[in-house]
Amino acid sequence: MNYLSVENLSKYYAGILLFDKISFGIEKGQKISLIAKNGTGKSTLFRLISRIEEADSGKITFNNEVKLGFLQQQPYFDENKTVLEAVFDSDNEILRAVQEYELAMQNPENKKRLESALEKMDVFNAWDYENEIKQILSKLNIYKLNQKIGELSGGEKKRVALAKVLIEKPDFYLLDEPTNHLDLEMIEWLEEHLKSRNLTLFMVTHDRYFLERVCDKIIELDEGKLFHYEGNYSYYLTKKTERKDKQVLDVSKAKNLLRKELDWMRRMPKARGTKSKERIDRFYKLEEKSEKKVFDKKIDLDVLTKRLGKKIVEFHNVSKSFDDNVVLKNFSYKFAKKERVGIAGPNGSGKTTFLNLLTGKLKADSGEVIKGETVVYGYYKQELMRVSGKKRVVDVVKENAEYIPLSDGTMLSASQMLERFLFPPKMHYIPVEKLSGGEKRRLYLLTVLMKNPNFLIFDEPTNDLDILTLNVLENFIENFKGCLVVVTHDRYFMDKLVDHIFIFKENGEIKDFNGKYTEYKLSQESAKTTIGIKKVKKKEKIITKKTNQKKGLSFKEKYELKQLGEEIDNLEERKKELENIINRGETDHKKLQDISKELSEIIEQLDDKGERWLELAELEG
Repeated sequence: MNYLSVENLSKYYAGILLFDKISFGIEKGQKISLIAKNGTGKSTLFRLISRIEEADSGKITFNNEVKLGFLQQQPYFDENKTVLEAVFDSDNEILRAVQEYELAMQNPENKKRLESALEKMDVFNAWDYENEIKQILSKLNIYKLNQKIGELSGGEKKRVALAKVLIEKPDFYLLDEPTNHLDLEMIEWLEEHLKSRNLTLFMVTHDRYFLERVCDKIIELDEGKLFHYEGNYSYYLTKKTERKDKQVLDVSKAKNLLRKELDWMRRMPKARGTKSKERIDRFYKLEEKSEKKVFDKKIDLDVLTKRLGKKIVEFHNVSKSFDDNVVLKNFSYKFAKKERVGIAGPNGSGKTTFLNLLTGKLKADSGEVIKGETVVYGYYKQELMRVSGKKRVVDVVKENAEYIPLSDGTMLSASQMLERFLFPPKMHYIPVEKLSGGEKRRLYLLTVLMKNPNFLIFDEPTNDLDILTLNVLENFIENFKGCLVVVTHDRYFMDKLVDHIFIFKENGEIKDFNGKYTEYKLSQESAKTTIGIKKVKKKEKIITKKTNQKKGLSFKEKYELKQLGEEIDNLEERKKELENIINRGETDHKKLQDISKELSEIIEQLDDKGERWLELAELEG
């Protein structure tokens, strides 16, 4: 069943053509992601589909029976409404019944209202729905239902908007950057929530693990054209590479043919028949094809890195609290040269506070943070730099420096640096307010890097950046000679760049895990499995004591019990081998994914076979 048809859609924004005559369709059950560079109209396309904006030309057709749930990149709410009112703002009668019940439970002394709410819950059979709503709110860390929307941060508003869409259970989910402002645990829960359900989804996301595991089709908007890939992110990368290689080959062939056609054009007689005209037309088409540029423009981040001395940054018994909330407790650490640290923990656990202590923007309650004399921070914050919307793009760069030194000793002007960051000359003098969210992020990144830092600090750097920009940024960081500390919910970004992770625990405790984030998650799963095995062994001891309950086993069951024991031993041995490979950290990303998948399957088999072994062992007595 067709849910959405887009035909010959075109849109200009601020005088710039975003896309021209694009067409595609979405069928029931498809999970599709849109990939495109920042500023090419991803969010605009979503607003057109949701009818918030109108296209300049073209047609969008919805199935009249389809209910749309739209998560905007920057959601809008009535600031005076409470979180509860915003989440339950819907025409759905069941949702209204649940809302009335929640309000009635806040004032249980009003028995008449409570009885009416309970009756509605029974009529609509809404109790299971109410439990599911509570689970969604809990997973997204939304508890203060009576708080005004105007009191929330931008990240909290985004989580409320996401909860609202998930609770409504629309037929068609339209999600613009759904993982922004979620912590790692929330993202992993959302990934499972969307992956395991038979729903229809069209989304924009820069989270490549999310793309890999949730989507079954990718649409790419490149140079104003749409390209379709029937597969996940890995498949998209493979096929895009093949497409680019083919383009190069086609252009090479066109140039060879063009030489022959050019020679013919020069020798052509003046009398021109039909065949001659066809050949002339063919010549101009070949000429156009041969001149086509097949390379992708890329950001050049070749900036100078200042030398680091022996002393970098040292934490000596540092503690920090806000009222009763202990963020850091007696933390000591010395940063070494070229160190790459990832920071993980739930929202509100103190990650940003740690960065502010590191940079001296916040003072510790006790202890000392000592910064080396040669350290130059480059601090990329969650919040965008505060710039007057009327200020022009080039002026933002000139405020930091008129000229920027590069690693090869040359100097670039502000305009030249902007061009290297994919801001063409026509964009240099437009107001900053006209930029897309991703373009503002890219401009902010430029102002951070042009200060030639040797200690980079990134607080959620992947928000709103497109995948191309992230690839280039990752390549820059891999070759960066200084130190790196990064707080990010992007598991792919963290796995690719960090050597070890600070895990923020409760009561100000920080655990230093020597490995990547995926390895940490696997170690956590292994720990749970070990606990499960200990419980099994404990049950084994209990079973052996129950001699008065002997029932005996048949020959076939005895053989099965023996086989299960051998199979469990083999699985345990293989599980240990995989864990050792992970702990050595010698695998690439693709191999790590394969190992992770096999390890999950082994753990599941151990649970099933262990349960059956216990049943037979109990019967044997």
